[in-house]
Amino acid sequence: METVERVSKEIENLREEIVDTLVELIKIPAISPDYGYEGEYDKAQKLLEIIKAWPFDRVDVYNAPDERAKNGVRPSILAYYYGEKGEESPRIWILTHMDIVPPGDLSKWTVTEPFKPVVKDGKVYGRGSEDNGQSLVASLYTVKAMMNLGIRPKRTVVLAFVADEETGSKYGVEWLMREHPELFRKDDLVLVPDGGNEDGTFIEVAEKSILWLRIKVRGKQVHASMPGKGLNAHRVALDFAYHLDRLLHEKYSDKDELFDPPESTFEPTMVKNPADSPNIAPGEHEVVFDCRILPRYIIDEVLKNAERVAEEIKEKYRKEFDGKVLPEIEFEVLQRLDAPEPTDPNSEIVALLKKALKKLRGKEAKVGGIGGGTFAAYFRKLGIPAVVWATLDETAHQPNEYAKIDNMVEDAKVMAALALL
Repeated sequence: METVERVSKEIENLREEIVDTLVELIKIPAISPDYGYEGEYDKAQKLLEIIKAWPFDRVDVYNAPDERAKNGVRPSILAYYYGEKGEESPRIWILTHMDIVPPGDLSKWTVTEPFKPVVKDGKVYGRGSEDNGQSLVASLYTVKAMMNLGIRPKRTVVLAFVADEETGSKYGVEWLMREHPELFRKDDLVLVPDGGNEDGTFIEVAEKSILWLRIKVRGKQVHASMPGKGLNAHRVALDFAYHLDRLLHEKYSDKDELFDPPESTFEPTMVKNPADSPNIAPGEHEVVFDCRILPRYIIDEVLKNAERVAEEIKEKYRKEFDGKVLPEIEFEVLQRLDAPEPTDPNSEIVALLKKALKKLRGKEAKVGGIGGGTFAAYFRKLGIPAVVWATLDETAHQPNEYAKIDNMVEDAKVMAALALL
């Protein structure tokens, strides 16, 4: 613990630099081409510039091809600081993501503009400050503090700054694991500081399955004053969404108190139709469901039930126009992640994190599950124990998002303890 205390003091000494680094990173939007932006390239270059003089033992850049992105790539960076036994040391990964979500309604940003960060009342405001800038910068200065003191940790620290977390990891962790499986070891320990609670006492060891399902309904556009001459796709979609929502909640109603919330969730989140006038009955309509499903249920069964509802609705509204039978109802899976086996609550990474929190904060941590959507699931699929933990005020994806400076500094100390103990 003496070494942990020395590193903790050095992290405190770096507080001002920690804040300055987060401010610089917030200035660079790193938003997916899925949202019409350029991706993470510029932020990755800034990170490489920041750490170029730091004595990392190895820094590797992996570029996932994506022709939509700046320079046609989605970069991820792995920076290694070897443990006391060099490359033979056991390893702990700390994974954060460079990408962020779009700023949303700019009128709701009342403290500052999304990419003009300000420091106020012990917080750094700006889009991406908490998600995932806070933990990204904390992990950086965890290692820099050890470097400044000339300390080699017990475990090699692998800092992974990864692309494409916000839109499914196709160009991030998923791509890395598929294209570079040699990077990962079964005895690795993994921390994903991308979820948690305000006092840092929640350790996530399990996730629900994820299904993002887009339903496209096609009818026949017509003047709203003569609905019988067409087929209003909006009405069909509303009827379908109502019956699907009702069926899913009734059929998949079990609860598991490991999770918060304990039940599966099925939320209609996005709607779209091309009608641009009140007097048009649209011929197309889309609705998206975000489903977070308890691991005991099978996603394929959920999809089969959705298709059954679709067939019932199609029959209910069936019409023929010029030999074509309408409505058409089409499914598109935007994202799917079948929940892997949870991390063992008695695993080494959980025990280490509990020990660090007890020693540094005097707090007893609890384990549980969440709705899903972090890097941890990909490691669990490989049989590598992973936990999600951070101290967060939970302002992610909101207007006036902020990172609490104390959270950033104190979490860096815990990350250091995981490498040193």
